[in-house]
Amino acid sequence: MAVIEYDSADTQEWRQHRRSFITFERMVQFAAMHIALILSSLALAFLGNVPWIGFLLGVGGTLALIAWFAVSAPTTGT
Repeated sequence: MAVIEYDSADTQEWRQHRRSFITFERMVQFAAMHIALILSSLALAFLGNVPWIGFLLGVGGTLALIAWFAVSAPTTGT
């Protein structure tokens, strides 16, 4: 069996990289979900001819997405 040296600087750098990757991944996921929400709201407003429901869905959905991503933030113990 090989003996591998443990370097805390590499481990710390790996943890920081993983944390930034997870943050970027969540930001991209939020952007994709928000774009889908806005497109569906616009479809309801213009194609479905129900602009108030589209507006309420857009505003309410945006607030719900922001709250969900703020509450479900991952712990920093990576």
